[in-house]
Amino acid sequence: MLHSTGPLLSIDVGERTTSETDITGVQERYIGGRGVATRLAHERIPFDADPLGAENRAVFTTGPMQASQMSFTGRTNCTALSPLTDGLLSSNAGGFVSRHLAATGYGAIELAGASDELVVVHVRDDGVEFEAVPDLVGATVPETTELLEGEHDISKEQTAVIGPAGENEVRFASVMTTEERAFGRGGLGAVLGSKNVKAVTFDGDSAPDVSIDATADDVHREAATEDHIMKEQGTVAVMDLANEMDGLPSYYFSERSFAGVEGINGAAVADKKYKKGTCSACAFACKLPTRDEGRGVETEGPEFEVAMAFGSNSGVDDVVDVMESNRLCDEYGLDAISAGNTIAAYLAAEDEFGNRELIWDLVEKIAHRDGEGDQLAEGIGRIHEELGVGNWSVKNMDFAAHEGRLLHGQALSYAVANRGADHMYATFYSVEYPLVEEDDAMEPAGFEGKAERLVERENLMALNDSGVVCKFSRDFMTPERYELLFGADFDELLAAGARTVTLERHFNNRRGIDGDDDRLPYEEELSGLDDAIGSYYELRGWNDDGTVPESALPA
Repeated sequence: MLHSTGPLLSIDVGERTTSETDITGVQERYIGGRGVATRLAHERIPFDADPLGAENRAVFTTGPMQASQMSFTGRTNCTALSPLTDGLLSSNAGGFVSRHLAATGYGAIELAGASDELVVVHVRDDGVEFEAVPDLVGATVPETTELLEGEHDISKEQTAVIGPAGENEVRFASVMTTEERAFGRGGLGAVLGSKNVKAVTFDGDSAPDVSIDATADDVHREAATEDHIMKEQGTVAVMDLANEMDGLPSYYFSERSFAGVEGINGAAVADKKYKKGTCSACAFACKLPTRDEGRGVETEGPEFEVAMAFGSNSGVDDVVDVMESNRLCDEYGLDAISAGNTIAAYLAAEDEFGNRELIWDLVEKIAHRDGEGDQLAEGIGRIHEELGVGNWSVKNMDFAAHEGRLLHGQALSYAVANRGADHMYATFYSVEYPLVEEDDAMEPAGFEGKAERLVERENLMALNDSGVVCKFSRDFMTPERYELLFGADFDELLAAGARTVTLERHFNNRRGIDGDDDRLPYEEELSGLDDAIGSYYELRGWNDDGTVPESALPA
């Protein structure tokens, strides 16, 4: 089986020490990316660790596909104990940093301990340097990358950076790369902030020499030539369909359609797009560099989730307003989905839907934990009672845009996913919208056959995250292509994904997270959900309370 290579580099930022460990055995079983990082975290992070304490570890990994120039491979994984969900969580970011991380020659880079002063950690193939950066205290993401480029000739593409939100340990702070790409969900920026790490930079000339099957060329060619709406509108292309199907969360999830959708939909975003945008080596180019010259707003996006969170869910019908919210989140280092949804909860409590000035003020206050921003920085799951609104989260992760009350398989996924209410854990929505090929589609309503399908999709997404292969490759990657690219039977590859999912669940079980946490705020509307959850546990070989028996724990 094709897998990542290179040792684990452990960096203790408190002691200013480094060590290397051979992890070949882990790589052979878990491929790379999320799989390898999950296995390492399961072994090396204490089950009772504080997510914002020195015992937590942030593990950056690439996969074997980062040795190729195939489209859909410009992604990097980060894994840690999440300050938002309190469980083990992986997030991956696009952009260009993956090749620079691979060029260090390390298969995984782990940050442990906590520094007594703000530092930048420079990781090179010939050593690690710790640089004290007192002048960067409170700096935004662009301010930080500008200093690194000016003083060290380090491009923003070589960096993983936190903004003020990470320094202030906002529970949904992001780690940013290339300034506008995010390790977004789950608050990994706060993990770096708790360690007093402002940025990590990657450089070297030691990329692994891995032979990739010629199928990679076919995928790359098709990605370049395929006429696909995402190349013009990104993920927001689905917004009109979701709205028509009564599946667009609006006004803090109280409604499911939005009268002002035309102001924030795919066409509205495409109208502001001024050039192509892509990730490293990817010919699909689905990113959305947008600009409004009249108001002087420039950003990348918004994608569908952000257009929901800061648009329909906040009662905002102007795409430029949403662009500005998106820009501020990137600048301060916030997960724009959680920031938008949390602000929407505040707007619901204060009857202030559509108040764009208040929204922007709250983004800044959250990033700095100033005033009411200090409360909102805790996330919906922790503050909904104080606000007097419903708890629209699972395991403290607030909901993505794909509406589980419409797409019941996606609802099941939200309930049982180890990350909480996150759409990318299984991307089940992609087989329930009437946009997919007929032989791949499932009816949105009902749960028949969906537990089995969910297990398959979770395993496949874990495989992608371990590869690392972008999930938007779904129209180009077939079981046969996975087999050729990774040199293994497809079922064997899915088994590696299953091991990753089970290890995540077991780690979270040891922290007290079990089936009681696999609940939805609207489950009474979904007949058959409990049976589907039970079937899912049985198919996984887990106990009926959602815990992993020792007999099912993978090596």
